[in-house]
Amino acid sequence: MRADLKVIEPWISTNTQVLDLGCGDGTLLAYLKEKKHVQGYGLEIDADQITHCIEKGVNVIEHDLDEKGLSRFADHQFDTVIMTQALQAVRRPDEMVDEMLRLGRQGIVTFPNFGYWRCRYYLLWKGKMPMSKTLPHTWYNTPNIHLCTFKDFEALCQQKGIKILDRLVVDADFEQSGFSKMWPNLFAEFAVYRIAR
Repeated sequence: MRADLKVIEPWISTNTQVLDLGCGDGTLLAYLKEKKHVQGYGLEIDADQITHCIEKGVNVIEHDLDEKGLSRFADHQFDTVIMTQALQAVRRPDEMVDEMLRLGRQGIVTFPNFGYWRCRYYLLWKGKMPMSKTLPHTWYNTPNIHLCTFKDFEALCQQKGIKILDRLVVDADFEQSGFSKMWPNLFAEFAVYRIAR
């Protein structure tokens, strides 16, 4: 299982309802179903990933979050709504966070930190949009349309009255270091947040 998925797994309770937005190949939902008896649904746009979900026995719906939104789901239908490494790829991340917390009692989001020192270095010294292991695309073909920093996300949460229940700031391997704990916006590559109203 991907390192970021291992990090968020403890935040999901046994025998709960989970919605995974941009669920990829369904690895997280398959794991949660087997180990925690979670009833889950995944939303995914990529046909190949949907095929992998079906092979794993994951309930998946072909769904474009930007085109269709989440209005088909009822308020408080889920215990947890998850969005891993996709928040920065939707047109309106602010509205997506609202929708996540309309549908679920808690939301879990992960995203790359654009304030990471390597990104800053790239912009400062090369004068070009950064490319790295965590941001592997060029500026013209990247799916990431709303890059942000931890401070940006936390300011959005404060503005919307969203509580940050947990926060992990980690490197590319989703491990914490002393530097990332002391100066997260500068030395951590990824954010992992658990949020609620």
